Amino acid sequence: MKVIVCGAGQVGWQIARHLAVENNDVTIVDNNPALVNQATDALDVSGVTGFASYPDVLRRAGARDADMIIAATHSDEVNMVTCQVAHSVFKIPRKVARLRAQSYLDVIYTDLYQRDHLPIDVVISPEKEVAAAALRQLAAPSTFDNEPFLQGDVEMLGITLDDECPVVNTPLRQLSELFSTLRALVCGVRRGERLFTANADDQLFAGDQIYLFAHKDDVRRALEIFGKTTKKRERIIIIGGGNVGLTVASHLELGSDRLRTKIIERSRECAEHAAESLERTIVLHGDGLDKDLLEEANLDKADALLAVTDDDKTNLLTATRAKAAGCPQVVALVNDHGLASLMRPLNIDAFIHPRATTVSSILRHIRHGRVRQVYSIGDAEAEVIEAQVMSTSPIAGQAIRDISMPEGAIIASLQKGEKIVRPTGDTRVDEGDIVVIFSLARHIEEVERLLQVQIDFF
Repeated sequence: MKVIVCGAGQVGWQIARHLAVENNDVTIVDNNPALVNQATDALDVSGVTGFASYPDVLRRAGARDADMIIAATHSDEVNMVTCQVAHSVFKIPRKVARLRAQSYLDVIYTDLYQRDHLPIDVVISPEKEVAAAALRQLAAPSTFDNEPFLQGDVEMLGITLDDECPVVNTPLRQLSELFSTLRALVCGVRRGERLFTANADDQLFAGDQIYLFAHKDDVRRALEIFGKTTKKRERIIIIGGGNVGLTVASHLELGSDRLRTKIIERSRECAEHAAESLERTIVLHGDGLDKDLLEEANLDKADALLAVTDDDKTNLLTATRAKAAGCPQVVALVNDHGLASLMRPLNIDAFIHPRATTVSSILRHIRHGRVRQVYSIGDAEAEVIEAQVMSTSPIAGQAIRDISMPEGAIIASLQKGEKIVRPTGDTRVDEGDIVVIFSLARHIEEVERLLQVQIDFF
């Protein structure tokens, strides 16, 4: 498939990387020649320097016979015009645009993106994706990462094992025997800087970060087995009242839990807007790093602190201060994925990575219709793919132990009809089943061959 990716920033670069690895014909467009050169040097892609919305630039990028265009520049307006030009001039069939401004995303204006107006097939909102990730993180306080699959019936939980974990040093095979009725499976393990797929003979050690897939009804029990509590959060402090913080607070107000939420926002204009938009949330104007202001917000009584300003350092320092003050759960929004290694030294419970959430969302929309969901792990180190098994798939009709699954991939969960099955070697995969596969990035292409599903839009 021939794809044009507009914008060579973090999101565009990662999307181009994913598509190029899977042998697509990718051209990346950006008006910054240094970013274009960086992408063409590091990836198997072509590059064009220029403004993505200019017809002559898109023509040089191969728009006349492109199958898809992904507009992910830093400007909403450029992304919108790029999709319009791609449609009107070049008849590109599939158009994806990243839009940030909330006004463009208001539900009452959804007709704007119809083919007769602004022909955008898929609109991606980074702020909405990040807010959704933050809400999931608050709902699962003992995890550093989580994502629902199989329409919410299965949850992926990222768990850091500590010295008090009752099952450390125990082989996974033995855990399966001890908890035979538990519908959960450890699929990925990060030990130090290395991420690998788990097998039955592996042992888990204190300090490991594991990716566990559990049936929704067994999540609480699974967390307890790994030494994690599921205490309900009642008092939450949000640092940052911008689009993300405001969206999170709005959703918390709509919930039935009657949470006590406070927002601290440095910008007076932004704080006033948040105060006018929210009903039950207390909005404080000031710096989230101000110790006195944090005391005024009753940090000592808070169950969770969510730092989602647009400054990584503010988020990290505020989260670290909150943790030092005894806050049980601290979550920081971090744009620079290179700072992820600071999570343990700074004692931060979880990071939210806008790039990873946006990349996952875009990948979900550009895969073949049989692929229902894609989630990117870490810095594009691995993916979780949810897909329906086709009759032509090599895995159809085979027991899992007979499938030539690449070493870096594992079937994490399986749905047969309405039933969720914990996969074992004897489990047979049939046409129509829905599989959830955890795979290291270098094996994604092999996994898609097994599913007989390629990135496409038909």
